[in-house]
Amino acid sequence: MPEAPPTVALDAVGVWRWHAQSGTRIALLRDVGWRILPGECWALLGPNGAGKTTLLTVLGAVDFPSEGTVELLGRTLGRTDVRRLREEIGFVDTRAALRFDPALTVEEVVRTGATGTIGYFLDRMTQGDLMRADDLVATFGLGVLAKRRFALCSQGEQKRALIARALVARPRLLLLDEPGAGLDLPGRETLLTALDRLVEREPELALVMTTHHVEELPASTTHALLLRGGEVVGSGPAPVTMTSESLSTCFGLPLRVEQAGGRWRAVSTA
Repeated sequence: MPEAPPTVALDAVGVWRWHAQSGTRIALLRDVGWRILPGECWALLGPNGAGKTTLLTVLGAVDFPSEGTVELLGRTLGRTDVRRLREEIGFVDTRAALRFDPALTVEEVVRTGATGTIGYFLDRMTQGDLMRADDLVATFGLGVLAKRRFALCSQGEQKRALIARALVARPRLLLLDEPGAGLDLPGRETLLTALDRLVEREPELALVMTTHHVEELPASTTHALLLRGGEVVGSGPAPVTMTSESLSTCFGLPLRVEQAGGRWRAVSTA
């Protein structure tokens, strides 16, 4: 059976910026190659400043490479209408919660995913849109919070609502920027359970999530890409890539990595 075409294909991608004061070029990403197939769940790991968020914005067609080729959903950046392309990509970043009217309820915020707006326009939503939103509210354990004002929800509840929102339009690629950051233990575990449930329900969806901590990865993680200083230091199936040796190299710290029940844990051996 032929292999499905990749959801993401990066070839020799680099991103750099000019430093105005020094007049020098600063490389944020260097020679990144990456291939993501439908149904794969990728962890994008690395220390602060590794280039994770920069790479995620390239995958979201928010930023463009300075060099190299980026193909997303069969279309090449620079040769396609990125506005249309972004409609097929769900992107949840760390600032997303601040964009919504605090008077909106959880249910209403999730429903805005049907129109791709931060405003609530019920007249532009179909019955199918509403059913899809209601189903995702249930999938992410938000049913009892549906009528609560979004602004009054905990950080973990807001993140689950925003991920559900991103899925209403049935994207083929879902990008999550540090979804577990700042969550307490119950909030993190609820989120990871919801992500595992999502992977089961949407088998063709390609998922990429950034994190600093392997403990924040769902058990459904299939692959990992490790970044350090803007360069790839490891990439492939998660059990092969997320080893003690490779993660020690990635984070610049001697680590012991353990896996149990599909979940990971890393501790320093220094």
